[in-house]
Amino acid sequence: MHRFPRFLLRLVARLPLPLLHRVGSVLGWAVYGMSPTYRRHLRENLAQAGYADARTRREAIAAAGQMLTELPALWFRAHSSVVALVKEVEGLDAALAAHAQGRPVVFLTPHMGCFEVAAQYAASRMPITVLYRPPKIGWLEPLMREGRERPNIRMLRADYPGLRRLVAALRRGEAIGFLPDQVPGEGEGEWVEFFGKPAYTMTLAARLVERPRQSCFLAYARRLPRGEGYVLSMRRLPPALPGEGAARRVNRALEALIRECPEQYLWSYNRYKTPKGARRADA
Repeated sequence: MHRFPRFLLRLVARLPLPLLHRVGSVLGWAVYGMSPTYRRHLRENLAQAGYADARTRREAIAAAGQMLTELPALWFRAHSSVVALVKEVEGLDAALAAHAQGRPVVFLTPHMGCFEVAAQYAASRMPITVLYRPPKIGWLEPLMREGRERPNIRMLRADYPGLRRLVAALRRGEAIGFLPDQVPGEGEGEWVEFFGKPAYTMTLAARLVERPRQSCFLAYARRLPRGEGYVLSMRRLPPALPGEGAARRVNRALEALIRECPEQYLWSYNRYKTPKGARRADA
């Protein structure tokens, strides 16, 4: 059933990245114009974080579309070609040193910039296990796995067996990566402040960053202008403040990271929703 979508995606993957990003900008504005819910989430989340200015909003709208149209190139070009799109890397030496010492490495990559290329670049330097949540469109999952399962990348579903294998990878001193700002399911999170408002926050990241020996890094790939490629930035997770819980520590670190490049964060994501079955923050 997914033969035609695969053919189409492979065809689109041949287009130059500047063109894909230009088309993505148009797509971003089209979705913004057609979906009142999408538009409301984007504007409310930007305002909550203190970004009510028109410039940041315009760039965020375009970046959301670019996140979609760049996917075929990242999934269906040769791995070496995708890695070559990363023009500069900041903070990699610390992660490589930790890996060389046999220490487990945790990469926390939020919905910011091109998180797809971040994992592929990391895999060019070390094996990495990546946690993912299956898409709601069933036929898209095999295409997604085909595109993401590159050399040195192992994909695990975000379910109980997948989490057990993820922890096992850490125990072996390997690297793992996942999206820490994804809203978890009922019973998998806690209400923690994110840009001044309670957000249901996964406890997985909080538990992992407190494990001994491992090194935790925040990572994101910033899109360069005119489709010239990406700059990958990695930085250590900052230490906890006095009396600060692990989940709030992660959210505070994400806030600081997002403020470095707010125009490329996915503000349209419904970060403050209450998952089905979860108790409301004000309950």
